[in-house]
Amino acid sequence: MMPPHDASDLAHRLGEHAEEVCRHYLSNGRRQGNYWTVGDVRNAPGRSMFVRLQPSPKGPPGKWIDAATGEHGDLLDVIRESLGLVNFRDVADQARVFLAMPDAMPPRPAKPITHVPIGSPEAARRLVAMSKPIIGTLVETYLRGRCITTLHGTAALQFHPYCYYRPDDHGPTKTLPAMIAAVTDLDGRLTGAHRTWLAPDGTGKALVDTPRRAMGDLLGHAVRFGAPCSVMAAGEGIETTLSLRCALPDMAMAAALSAAHLAAILFPPNLRRLYVIRDNDPAGGGARDSLLERATDAGIEAIVLSPQTEDFNEDLRHFGLTALRASIADQLMFKDRLRYLTQAA
Repeated sequence: MMPPHDASDLAHRLGEHAEEVCRHYLSNGRRQGNYWTVGDVRNAPGRSMFVRLQPSPKGPPGKWIDAATGEHGDLLDVIRESLGLVNFRDVADQARVFLAMPDAMPPRPAKPITHVPIGSPEAARRLVAMSKPIIGTLVETYLRGRCITTLHGTAALQFHPYCYYRPDDHGPTKTLPAMIAAVTDLDGRLTGAHRTWLAPDGTGKALVDTPRRAMGDLLGHAVRFGAPCSVMAAGEGIETTLSLRCALPDMAMAAALSAAHLAAILFPPNLRRLYVIRDNDPAGGGARDSLLERATDAGIEAIVLSPQTEDFNEDLRHFGLTALRASIADQLMFKDRLRYLTQAA
């Protein structure tokens, strides 16, 4: 295990050898004055990325920015992206080897590394593969803290204890525990991943500017709970969808991760009735209307499920599961009420 402060410490030590790091990992670049210039952080030829080699009023050595894309970061990011790594532990191992630092962990056997672009479906697949089931982890603590206790059938959710987090500004890179959600297509192929960084004790989201981020190919796809069949429900957020699933544990559900992606979610070929999980906000209303129109055009019966408050997770936390079941009972088709709600009671 590695303390989170190791990231900033390693970045600082690498900065003391900034030019050597650049010559090794950004070999397609060259020095120009106090900067190393290269095409991008993945070592493409070119001159749009600038790595500071000496301390200056603008900041410490090792900080970089790509003028073409606006990407920025430190030398840990250079190691990660130039080698196509995902797990911070692998990045730190590589940094320690470069710096010839002692390490309490035994060395790992060398593996061939295949470069994958940041945010790509392949990077998402690697991240999910490096994560583990949520039972007994901070993810379970986080979900139960939001009154979500129906956790069977949630294999799409995983836990990563040290998920790499880079702030939107020029702040230091961190490693934080995270809930990792696998985004899949209708055939179950993983196309992306969603990260929710958590507080160290799992009692809430991490205190960072953007505690939720997605990667990979999301359009039309979703985080899925249960096998698609003739009846399913679809919503925006993971927590909102799981809250409704506490009341209807046998109904297949999908979380599209945003209002725009909910409007574009793809329909299983055998779908006959779709329950649209509504969020009470302007974006949610627009997504609902677009999805209802698409479903109707596809010959699918579409029914809106509306919460009493802002969303179903707030309903669940404020009123309890019994009240949530009562509030959706009249919104369900009679046959679905008998099939899904009565069995769940």
